[in-house]
Amino acid sequence: MVERKQEELAVGAPKGLMQNPITELQMKYKEIENGFKVWVGRQSLPVEAAVVAASGAAQGAAIGGFMGMLTNDVAATFPAAPPPGATVNLRTMASFQQAQALSGGPLIQARNFAVMTGVNAGISCVMKRLRGKEDVQTSMVAAFGSGVMFSLVSGMGGPNQAANVITSGVFFALVQGGLFKVGERFSKPPVEDMLYSKTRVMLSNLGLENYEKNFKKGLLNDTTLPLLTDSALRDVSIPPGPRLIILDHVQRNKEVKKGGWRT
Repeated sequence: MVERKQEELAVGAPKGLMQNPITELQMKYKEIENGFKVWVGRQSLPVEAAVVAASGAAQGAAIGGFMGMLTNDVAATFPAAPPPGATVNLRTMASFQQAQALSGGPLIQARNFAVMTGVNAGISCVMKRLRGKEDVQTSMVAAFGSGVMFSLVSGMGGPNQAANVITSGVFFALVQGGLFKVGERFSKPPVEDMLYSKTRVMLSNLGLENYEKNFKKGLLNDTTLPLLTDSALRDVSIPPGPRLIILDHVQRNKEVKKGGWRT
């Protein structure tokens, strides 16, 4: 009987893996990605910055090439460039350059985005290594550099190249800084949820997660766990069975009981 079970497990294991090829590929990709990050983190700053910038540029080139294929047909609708020596209004020329920069073919867009994302990744890497953290300042400095380089390689902007480069860099930095702040705001859990982190884990382990709202209604948060009583749980409308399970868990758990126990 035992041998049959072992044979079934041996035969069934590969079949189970084959039923989830996407999950298997995701796990392998994650392992490779984590290994790559560990290897890069052990390198010197110049090597790490160069590798990170190159990988960022490769990703940007792929995105830019795809966008270039989508916008390639749009580029055909723009008028041809004015012949050399022709009298053209400077604003008209600037508009033509912007249209060409934003609607170039796959190779042009791949180059533009490769430079933009590569510079951004490289500067971010250097800033994080030197400052030891990733914050809005790091994000804005990297975005400023990528905006400057994008403006230079794409030819986007007006006749005053210097002013255009600065304007593009500032615009990129402001946008990136705003996005960083928005993401930071939404990524932080509410203060209320932080006060109930241990309570949530306890209820989940006991299979009583449905009663989390009862704890919040009675303001029974993590600091009150060692003080829980039957009457307190009754006041927040928790039935007798779950009350006994919760009280028994708290009484048996030494970590929870730190700070005292009341009956």
